[in-house]
Amino acid sequence: MVVSEDVINESSALVELEKKLDVCFENKQLLNVAVTHSSYANGKKNIKFNERLEFLGDSVLQISISEYLFLNYSKKTEGELTKRRSLIVCENSLYEIAKKWDLGKYIRMSKGEEITGGRERVSILADCVEAIIAAIYIDCGFEKAREFVLSNFKDTIDKAIKNKIILDYKTKLQEVMQKNGDVNIQYDLIKYEGPPHRRKFYTQVSVNDKTLGNGTGYSKKESEQSAAKTALKELEKNNG
Repeated sequence: MVVSEDVINESSALVELEKKLDVCFENKQLLNVAVTHSSYANGKKNIKFNERLEFLGDSVLQISISEYLFLNYSKKTEGELTKRRSLIVCENSLYEIAKKWDLGKYIRMSKGEEITGGRERVSILADCVEAIIAAIYIDCGFEKAREFVLSNFKDTIDKAIKNKIILDYKTKLQEVMQKNGDVNIQYDLIKYEGPPHRRKFYTQVSVNDKTLGNGTGYSKKESEQSAAKTALKELEKNNG
């Protein structure tokens, strides 16, 4: 259930989010601002939104990950560290973490933004994660913020070091399948449902007419990436 933007200010909603984050804010207003999208503030006086926090949070995230990689992977070159960091500190990684917290339901946004899918929009969720990191930094200091980052990005860091992060599942699927020669990879839109502003697409991916995976998304591109991701998981499972 989506928390109404009219009651997000209530302490119960913020406490619920604090529990998910495992952080107790001394200044609850910082968290409140961190989950306020700019659309919510339009036409309202004295409403702060999270763009400035997002700016700061990006820097805190960058230095936390950079320091960790520098201290723990002394044999890797500057270029290798930069590549790994770019895999960790990216919109997709932030989005995946936001989904774990079910962050979308806590964000304050306008009705217009909400009905066009704002609560699940990758950029909005990713920006909100960075804003939350900044709020923790301001409220609790750098040590707590760094601890929070490393705890929540642990799996992402491990995958980046092992080169297991995939940003483009369609390209990866093509690379895997074509190791054994040319193949015909086809993405078919099976159906779509929902109103125009909230349409959900269902896609099926086949290789040489054999179905390998199905996916969904709120755009054709997103549903194709989802289908390719499912296909890769199936191939990995079948190959042990």
